[in-house]
Amino acid sequence: MPGTYAGCILRVNLSTGEIRKETPDPEILRKFIGGRGLASYYLSNLMDPTADPLSPANVLIFTTGPLTGTSAPAGGRYMVVCKSPLTGLIASSNSGGHFGAELKAAGYDMIIFEGAAERPVYLSIRDDEVALKPADDLWGLETDVATDRLREEFGDQKAKVACIGPAGENLVRFACVINDKHRAAGRSGVGAVMGAKKLKAVIVRGSKRPQAPDEDVFKRFIREKTEILRENPVTGEGLPKLGTKVLDNIINENGLYPTRNFQTGVFEDTAEVCGEALVEKGYLKKNRGCYACPIKCARVTELPTRSKGEGPEYESGWAYGACCGVKDLIAITEANFLCNRLGLDTISCGVTIACAMELYEKGHLPKEDLGPGPALKFGSSEAIIYYTHATAYRQGLGDRLAEGSARLARAYGKPELAMAVKGQELPAYDPRGAQAQGLAYATSNRGGCHVRAYLIAPEILGIPEKLDPHSTEGKATWVKTFQDLTAVIDSLGICLFTSFALSAGDYRDLLAAATGFDYTLEEMMLCGERIWNLERVFNLKAGLDPAEDTLPERLLKEPMPEGPNEGQVVKLSEMLPEYYKVRGWEDGRPTEEKLKELDLL
Repeated sequence: MPGTYAGCILRVNLSTGEIRKETPDPEILRKFIGGRGLASYYLSNLMDPTADPLSPANVLIFTTGPLTGTSAPAGGRYMVVCKSPLTGLIASSNSGGHFGAELKAAGYDMIIFEGAAERPVYLSIRDDEVALKPADDLWGLETDVATDRLREEFGDQKAKVACIGPAGENLVRFACVINDKHRAAGRSGVGAVMGAKKLKAVIVRGSKRPQAPDEDVFKRFIREKTEILRENPVTGEGLPKLGTKVLDNIINENGLYPTRNFQTGVFEDTAEVCGEALVEKGYLKKNRGCYACPIKCARVTELPTRSKGEGPEYESGWAYGACCGVKDLIAITEANFLCNRLGLDTISCGVTIACAMELYEKGHLPKEDLGPGPALKFGSSEAIIYYTHATAYRQGLGDRLAEGSARLARAYGKPELAMAVKGQELPAYDPRGAQAQGLAYATSNRGGCHVRAYLIAPEILGIPEKLDPHSTEGKATWVKTFQDLTAVIDSLGICLFTSFALSAGDYRDLLAAATGFDYTLEEMMLCGERIWNLERVFNLKAGLDPAEDTLPERLLKEPMPEGPNEGQVVKLSEMLPEYYKVRGWEDGRPTEEKLKELDLL
């Protein structure tokens, strides 16, 4: 088996209890790299894309990349891939921490779960020893408690756990998978798929470490790329100092910090909730890194209430802060801790609550629907805590919130108030202030998402070069390039934050040295394009209409009311035809010629 691949895939049939091992084809590894790419290939070949995401027919895949578990900088990522219950499209959710590296150390590139158990189970892995075990006594436990209980039963406190909380068990459509108590495979509802399969957790301990074909060459590249990361102002200074919340003031000052459900892009109370405030108020205790990470952007925090945990990071803090109009940093942080324990995606949960707030304030959501809950008013600290808990347990209005903002807004006759693309809630950048980011949102294979192509880097931060955020010229090519490169990075098993400093050539160096495959830069980027098109084909087979490559009406028709982007809307109609042309698609569909070129036919 080439290089740093473990060379083994676990196949677990939850319906029958059968567990078997198989060896991946090296040619498939070369074409799809690993991680997101390899899992997307297996998903496309193992399931009917039209299957109900919450049925036994959905396939759930935990996957690592060739850099996962190596000493490559930030090489600790793993992904959870399946069909999303939130969007009905492909779900591919990325997480850090130490779980992915431990899975590789146990000797596995991937775990494929098929079918569904009749009663709750968990998967126990200790190197070659793999077994399904009863999890009835774990069902209902929050993620931190379940993690402690599993380690105690396993008999090794160093074992790594990925599990769901009550939200996943209750099939909340944006439930996530939590590993290491604080890291989340957060988006698209992968936790609900685990819940539907009655799979509470995976616990793993491994004793092997992946080896490159030429360790001296690999280590030389690692030293070189790590030095680049340490010398870069973002990865060497900004992220280590303030984490992702270094962005709060930057994005707000640039006028694209979505406030009160994207009604404006300027939040008047950013100073109360930003990364600097987390430090000044004394809540930040230290930073922490994932496996083999020189950046160490995670925030370890403790509140005056004695609550402890990690975060909030930029997206979580924004979703419960500016998006809900809340300036209470304690409440925002408590909501973030609650999401980790309950197993909820902070972005989708916060934005869905913000949608409910606008529905309520404009008279579309009647007061009687709140039951005993507090009024859903922008700025309410009480509301964000109460309805987060209610969502995880589907209590009262929480039952509707658990369906996500798109279904919620449709239920109240105001679909235009859902700030979502293809059913998934948008993250913390109003694209009226960043045209390429708007195009990236509209065309993302997993719905509203910033980490499938982070065009904020060039449009706002000037990385790798500064683009005019209001111009549409050339943005289609930028979006395609970022989408393809991100597909490569996700497939490598390395953190996307490294892309603030590393170039495509740097990733090629690491990939070739790790695997022994002599990739050219062009071949590596072709792998990214192949993965993107494979995902698109899966989505089209699942029922995607290319007309869904769009944005909420507010962002297309309502000019930004204030700030640096006053008067701006997203000019999607100018960019989308060019994007399809650059992709080699006709009417939003990959042509037969393009699929043959990518060896997908």
